[in-house]
Amino acid sequence: MSLAVDTSVIISVITNEKTKSKLIKITEGEDLIAPASLHWEVGNAFSSMLKREIITVDLIKKALEYYQMIPLRLVEINLFSSLEISKRFNIYAYDAYFIECSKNFNIPLISLDKKLIDVAKKLNLKIIEV
Repeated sequence: MSLAVDTSVIISVITNEKTKSKLIKITEGEDLIAPASLHWEVGNAFSSMLKREIITVDLIKKALEYYQMIPLRLVEINLFSSLEISKRFNIYAYDAYFIECSKNFNIPLISLDKKLIDVAKKLNLKIIEV
């Protein structure tokens, strides 16, 4: 099965958060699909953590090594459709890209982001909640 995976899931796994084991179990052997923007969002998440001084550069380097081991298929999404979703639900375009990915490929979305899950539910998308 294919799954649309968002940044919250990736960050949780590569930074060893408490949901890591459960997420790996759910996604193991699945075709993990994400918008091409995922790389930049991972970078932005780490940039934010550095600013707040909750992670070190050395830990980021290790986390990015783990990130590169995750078998992800990065895809292009329809920017206009994503922006329509962004406007309709008052969410950031970056979040709408994951919704559009799930919608476009007709695959479940796995996320730890409650707002993203709520929007996906409103669009009747399949969701995997953790």
